[in-house]
Amino acid sequence: MAARSTARAASLRYSSSARPGASSEAVTVPMARGSTGREDYGSEYLIHFGIGTPRPQPVALELDTGSDLIWMQCACIVCFDQSFPVVDTSASATVRGLSCTDPLCGSGGLPLSGCAADDNVCFYVYAYADQSITIGKIMEDTFTFAPNSTGVTALPSLRFGCGAYNTGDFISNESGVAGFGRGPLSLPSQLQITRFSYCFTTIVDGRTSPVFLGTPDSLEAQATGPIQSTPFAPSPAGSSYYLSLKGITVGKTRLPFNASVFALKDDGSGGTFIDSGTAITNFPQAVFQSLQEAFVSQMPLPVANNSYGRLCFAISSSTADPRKVPVPKLILHLDGADWDIPRENYMLHVQDVDGTGAGDGLCVVIDSSGDDDFTIIGNFQQQNTHIVYDLNANKMIFLPARCNKL
Repeated sequence: MAARSTARAASLRYSSSARPGASSEAVTVPMARGSTGREDYGSEYLIHFGIGTPRPQPVALELDTGSDLIWMQCACIVCFDQSFPVVDTSASATVRGLSCTDPLCGSGGLPLSGCAADDNVCFYVYAYADQSITIGKIMEDTFTFAPNSTGVTALPSLRFGCGAYNTGDFISNESGVAGFGRGPLSLPSQLQITRFSYCFTTIVDGRTSPVFLGTPDSLEAQATGPIQSTPFAPSPAGSSYYLSLKGITVGKTRLPFNASVFALKDDGSGGTFIDSGTAITNFPQAVFQSLQEAFVSQMPLPVANNSYGRLCFAISSSTADPRKVPVPKLILHLDGADWDIPRENYMLHVQDVDGTGAGDGLCVVIDSSGDDDFTIIGNFQQQNTHIVYDLNANKMIFLPARCNKL
């Protein structure tokens, strides 16, 4: 988002002072899509936990590897609608404000922060590339992760934004955002973990899957393909996880672009990064156009007139099962790995593709980054893929998996 479940329980019951980084066991947090259905391919994935003591209050925060700040709606002045009450910090016995003299207030990666005149608490302004914004105060309190009845993990003194003014593109039933980026205020950084991972269920699956805060028990669990890895690319100071994308293949065609097109430029523009908070993968306009042409030349269906603004192909009424229509493969060639994207992660069956009732279509769910010239690998393309961020080894591990069975 910035640039913008019944989980398997942890077997170890942690004390209230432990951090996952101090143990070989991973804390698991339930995650589910904010909304489900074929029309909701722009939805986000939300993690669910509680905040405060003695009675933790529920939050549902968008998992965003492209930003750092953890924040939720509370003390609302201007807030977007959410389906359950906003956090009431006055109901917590352990909440306290972060002093504006704390180093995190001035050097924690907040783009704008300062001292609230009335109470000496750090205030912040945090904006995203889609023009969404949150303004509030930095607080700290206990986060409670309760995967199931066998174990509860309560972690004290975690810093978060108490967002009083929050506007923008919040449409996935979230109550805020959990930043998983590289900065000091992100959840992985505060927990001092060296690995975290997630496994996104499909867009039509309302079941939950786990986020592992730490090393998962077994990468082979529910795997449906090989384990691969690719190093994170050097990146500017910031929060994003950059990758080295060497090229793209569509079916039999290697697109005519080398690694330099996808690399970070000296002026900080361009680059390729993976982002759980962006819904759909974006390519630079020239790459996007070439990709569409490669699909058109290789699909066994005619291009459809449609009102979705996407490249779609008309399905004949005689086609019994659209899933059996052959489509070109889409492969991202990374440094040391080839990511063979499953067809359901880029080709979507759309009913009434032209809005006239004439028939269905298959649509390519890839976007253009326009003049921005960057590449973002979004969460639609990450469905049913277990993705591990190994921060110690500075690499990303990934493998196809049955996410709703983890």
